[in-house]
Amino acid sequence: MLHAPPPIPNARFLGPAVIDGPAQSVPMAGARALLGFPSPAEDFLDDGIDLHRLLIRNPAATYLYRADGWSMIGAGICDGDILVVDRSVQPRAGDIVIAVWDGNQPTCKVLQTFEHHIELHSANPEYPPILLAPGTEVEVFAMVGLARQIIRRPRRGR
Repeated sequence: MLHAPPPIPNARFLGPAVIDGPAQSVPMAGARALLGFPSPAEDFLDDGIDLHRLLIRNPAATYLYRADGWSMIGAGICDGDILVVDRSVQPRAGDIVIAVWDGNQPTCKVLQTFEHHIELHSANPEYPPILLAPGTEVEVFAMVGLARQIIRRPRRGR
């Protein structure tokens, strides 16, 4: 049974998004970055983009969680990523969600709903789905964004 999302005590999240933070516009390239052969036409910039405005739709209901583990790698979520969760968005079957039940730590999974039970599926075949028994009290929050910082490793040898 899905419930409206109240605050989670002792949850591992980074806190609510800053509501009145100053706009931090960063220049945006006018051309898309191809994931194949590069284009030599990248000589201009488009308008700037504020990443906060891009990732945060409802600041008062948005929380940031840090991913822990590799069970969602097939959905492009890596260990250490920042998960943007909007508690005002009603989760639907197939959404990537944060789920909490029976005092467990918040878990990031793909939500599957059935008439009498809920399943939480990983996006990695090495992790089995979590089958929640009928009547289990579960809080489910929709994930609406993802942020990742690339950490460069020091060069070896040279």
